[in-house]
Amino acid sequence: MSKFLYGIDFGTTNSALSIFDEEKSEIIATISIPSLIYFKHAQTSADDENYVVGEKAIEEYLNDGMKGRFIKSIKQILSRTTFTETRIQNRRYNASDLVTLILKDLKETADKITGFNCTKAIIGRPVFFDDDNTQKDTLAQTRLKKAAENAGFTDVRFQFEPIGAAFAYEKTITKKEKVLVADLGGGTTDFTYLVLDPEKVGSKDRKNDMIASGGIYIGGDSLDSAFMWEKGTPYFGKNTQYEATRGQILNVPKSLFANICSWDKMNFFNGQRIQKDIEDYYYFSGNDRKFKNLITLIDHNLGYSVFQSIEKTKIELSDKQSSDFVYNNMGIEINEAVSLTQYNEVIEKDVQRISEYLDKFLTTYNINPTDIDCLFLTGGTSMVSAIQHLFKTKFPHIPMNSGDNFKSVAKGLAYSGYLFEE
Repeated sequence: MSKFLYGIDFGTTNSALSIFDEEKSEIIATISIPSLIYFKHAQTSADDENYVVGEKAIEEYLNDGMKGRFIKSIKQILSRTTFTETRIQNRRYNASDLVTLILKDLKETADKITGFNCTKAIIGRPVFFDDDNTQKDTLAQTRLKKAAENAGFTDVRFQFEPIGAAFAYEKTITKKEKVLVADLGGGTTDFTYLVLDPEKVGSKDRKNDMIASGGIYIGGDSLDSAFMWEKGTPYFGKNTQYEATRGQILNVPKSLFANICSWDKMNFFNGQRIQKDIEDYYYFSGNDRKFKNLITLIDHNLGYSVFQSIEKTKIELSDKQSSDFVYNNMGIEINEAVSLTQYNEVIEKDVQRISEYLDKFLTTYNINPTDIDCLFLTGGTSMVSAIQHLFKTKFPHIPMNSGDNFKSVAKGLAYSGYLFEE
């Protein structure tokens, strides 16, 4: 038996790694970093690494005057068949290459803690990387496995993320429970219905306990994109008009703003292709300042900082009735009061899709509320007020518990390692 096993939750927003000591059968540490990469504007020497990840990526991005290449929500490109590679500082990076940088950083940090070169990992994955598309799902897992191997793991196994969350919760209960687990992350919302029993911890015979799993491609990034579309893009030119031909007033095409509302698109967005269009709209709109804002946003790579302001608003509205959407940088000035009611209206369609999928999930697997002893919610998006309301409304008489929103899955993945022993 190897000394250590790592449970890894590679997430859209945050990634975590739990170190499981197989001799002591316990987790000795869990580390977590934002799933961010920053490619520096310029290398100080030929031997210097040209990138940093996690919290350091944010620091370098700001210290470098936001001039380099900042990449977020990398997980969302894993299932994109249209993404083959991107060029950064004259080097080509495919999807696996980018994910490797995150996994490698986690592994190196964990190896320093243990003093061992751990090559064994249980890696979490959503139930569906893409909504019920087998080809994309297979592609995503293949890319993720390749990234893990590139990072130095030779024994790589996969486990559904909500099952990982369930095993973390199982360590806290004292009696057998039928549990509906909801893992609401940055990219996906996943459900698992299973039987948890503290007396079965360590037992390999858990097949009959895993009753149903499913998921939908909606998460915190979807909510942020919806907010950017409704509240952010008007500051960058959406809903404005222009006069290209005298007397003919036209609306600026809304398609122009789609790429700045989605992080997986913004990461690899080439603003130069539409620079001329934006400049034309600026001129023919009577020099509307909003188009200068759009040019500044693209040219100076300000997307991350704008979305940080959006996320701040979302977090504040998780336990408050109002917040302010504020962003002031390089001439872009946004200061708009947002009530909880307004925010809920913005994200209503996404919350409704989650609700409809959950209803379908319960119907498909013939699960009645009376069959559920407890709800276990995890993931950062589970804290959103409308999401909390959704579950309380659907299951008013069922206890609802939550765990460490950013580390539960990694811990549970590490605990589940015994299921893969031969």
